[in-house]
Amino acid sequence: MRGWFVTGTGTEVGKTVVAAVLARTLRGDGLEVAVFKPAVSGLDDYAASGERPDHELLRLAAGSDQTDDEVAPYRYGPPVSPHLGAELAGETIDPARLEAAARSAEARADVLVCEGVGGFLVPLTPDYLVRDLARALALPVAIAAPPGLGTINHTLLTLAAVRAAELEAAAVVLTPWPAEPSEVERSNRETIASLGDVPVLTLEPVAVADPESWPELRLGGP
Repeated sequence: MRGWFVTGTGTEVGKTVVAAVLARTLRGDGLEVAVFKPAVSGLDDYAASGERPDHELLRLAAGSDQTDDEVAPYRYGPPVSPHLGAELAGETIDPARLEAAARSAEARADVLVCEGVGGFLVPLTPDYLVRDLARALALPVAIAAPPGLGTINHTLLTLAAVRAAELEAAAVVLTPWPAEPSEVERSNRETIASLGDVPVLTLEPVAVADPESWPELRLGGP
């Protein structure tokens, strides 16, 4: 498979923004981009706020005509872990369906951008984690992480988990990266690059509602 798997050091750390900006950059480079996210939760909150849910933002960024089911096979109202969302909905997430859907999406495009759910070890079922989907797809992994205090530990732990799964850590993306980073933020970037032996990129704050204003993000060849 050609593409990237975008994970994060936790929830609300910029995974969707990183994945969306990456997808839009690839589209701007003339590639046909497919996007995939195994499950989306919190649709109730999105409806209340009027914001686009993750799967819609990814599809918009890629310029894709994929259906909701093709982008995100499982979608839940409450803002909970996918395995709990499925339990509350009275269903079970099927790993085989996820893997087949991701491969089908990739087969119809030049490149696939797959976004995980929460952190790398979040359960999609009680015994099938985001890590297991990433391992099945065998894509290089980009890790979204915040730039501030505490990120060194969380990022290095995620890097260790990615490498323990025998996957390539393509890059860490610190976001939102301020126009005038503090000494702590600059040190975090340098320390993660050194201790993690990984490229560390930065992504400035993104106006999600204005894709035309988004910067470009390149992670190297898929």
